[in-house]
Amino acid sequence: MDASKAKPDVFTVHYVLKNKIGELVDTSEGSEPLHFVYGSPEIIEGIQKAVKDRNVGDCLEVTVPPALAYGEHNPELIRKVPRSMFEGIENLQVGMKFQTNTGDEAQVVQVVGIDGNLVRVDANHPLAGFTLYFDLEIVGRREATEDEVAQGRPLF
Repeated sequence: MDASKAKPDVFTVHYVLKNKIGELVDTSEGSEPLHFVYGSPEIIEGIQKAVKDRNVGDCLEVTVPPALAYGEHNPELIRKVPRSMFEGIENLQVGMKFQTNTGDEAQVVQVVGIDGNLVRVDANHPLAGFTLYFDLEIVGRREATEDEVAQGRPLF
């Protein structure tokens, strides 16, 4: 975002995300690119810093450490809960994900272990603790509208 502008920019970015050994984790190729208002808390800080002073047509390789992505893996977010909390789930398996309501916001947890009547769930983001490797292509950049600034997301 140019410091002289009153409003942030909306970026449109194609991305390829790989892990440290080069395996594909996620991509926008063949689908809709990522659209975001610069400064939105929904987009990791490492991506925002990378595109800040870039223009349409720029392609970049970006290494994003955990601190600028999803944070470090927090062992305190792994909990044991009673199997009875999954009543109605007949074939509960490791790897299943569930949305829970924890106060003001919803949280996704993943089953990471089943020990008899106890189920271990992990509320860390699946990419927490990992350095992320992005190939980015900026395919759009424009000034955000007042409504987009107010809502914190692009409106089409």
